[in-house]
Amino acid sequence: MGAKLRETRRRIRGVQSTMKITRAMELIATSRIVKAQQRVVAARPYAERIQQALKELAGISEAKSQFPLLQAREQTRTVGVLVITSDRGLAGGYNSSVIRVAERIIREAQRNGQGYRLHIVGKKGVSYFRFRGYDIASSVQGVSDTPRYEDAEAVGRRLIDEFSAGESDQVLVAYTNFRSAGSQRALSTQVLPIVKEDVELEPGTIPPLYEFEPEPAAILELLLPRYVITIVYAAMLESSASEHAARRRAMKTATENAQELLGDLTRVANLARQSEITTEIMDIVGGAEALRKQAQKASV
Repeated sequence: MGAKLRETRRRIRGVQSTMKITRAMELIATSRIVKAQQRVVAARPYAERIQQALKELAGISEAKSQFPLLQAREQTRTVGVLVITSDRGLAGGYNSSVIRVAERIIREAQRNGQGYRLHIVGKKGVSYFRFRGYDIASSVQGVSDTPRYEDAEAVGRRLIDEFSAGESDQVLVAYTNFRSAGSQRALSTQVLPIVKEDVELEPGTIPPLYEFEPEPAAILELLLPRYVITIVYAAMLESSASEHAARRRAMKTATENAQELLGDLTRVANLARQSEITTEIMDIVGGAEALRKQAQKASV
């Protein structure tokens, strides 16, 4: 067997082995997308209800100005950036897209003479920003695959404490919005201060006539941090679903490319084998012809 044919068959075995792995990862990611979507859907009623409760409370509270989480700073000196990436790779452009969004926020802050406080969820984001010399205020790893509310609460509390202490004047989160299994988009949204339009009744809306115990202001003070945590949790869930969708798409593409490469290598192997067989046949025919001529000379 020729060296070329041996090398081609070795490559075929390697591609077949890789294709089994990518197909298995595609199937795993597909099953995880469904679970991630279910978590996103399950979390939406709580987020919608807490937002509605905030609107109703803010509509009757006379002391909204006393809540720091609602107050925009006169001057933004430091921008907090929460970046949500994955802990594992092989997800196509998922991580690079959200990292570009975060870097755009940081560069814009630096152009405006502002500092930044970088918070990262996911090993890939930590590795990227650490390698490029960014200052990382905090990081969380090992939670991107299946984020829990407790994980979001730890991150959200850190952002709230930092904002309340004046270490950051505005906090943005860069994450990947999950639209469908075939469509995800990296974007950013403001977490702090809380956008007043999100927690205020529309003009002309009559506040509900509820009796509150304790006072609406006290309840509002408890709910505002929970609302911030809910925003962070929703972003983590959306990012998790997007990660699985991106990985499924990347593995599907890798499997299809492997199949195409396998077909090309099989054709090359067949041509090499056909060439070897042709050479062997010619050698046999040539040898037989030489023996025939030798036999004719001997008979003479």
